[in-house]
Amino acid sequence: MKINPNIRLVQPGDIDEIILLCKAHAAYEKTEYRLTTQKEDLLNDLFLETPKLYCIVVVYDHAIIGYATYMKQYSTWDAEEYIYMDCIFLKEYARGLGLGEKIMARIQEEGKKMGCTRIQWQTPNFNTRAIKFYKRIGAVSKPKERFFLNNSF
Repeated sequence: MKINPNIRLVQPGDIDEIILLCKAHAAYEKTEYRLTTQKEDLLNDLFLETPKLYCIVVVYDHAIIGYATYMKQYSTWDAEEYIYMDCIFLKEYARGLGLGEKIMARIQEEGKKMGCTRIQWQTPNFNTRAIKFYKRIGAVSKPKERFFLNNSF
């Protein structure tokens, strides 16, 4: 199956569909997703004059079938800014159709506009399909563990 989607920047009217995809993404990565103030927070953070977060969506047949979020960060080791891709997700039926490459190319394009020449991201080690895809497009990995510390002290 070959599809020709529209890959574009997120619009305020997309937020409800993005939240549904976030929930599906969390389930895919075997973690929970607690819906609290995401809608208000995403609307605020995505549409500031200088956004905290950027998002592209994949639209096909008038529906959002995937998304990717990213932000600009700074690498002390490299002494330069880079794009950190927080999420990339496609609905099951949209995987394996070359859309991941199109999403990554769009993020690279947007990153260049921001003055960044590198993208970093992470994926669970059990997501072998994604790891195979990332290696196929030329990405390299560094083994690390990700830690979380709640601000509850």
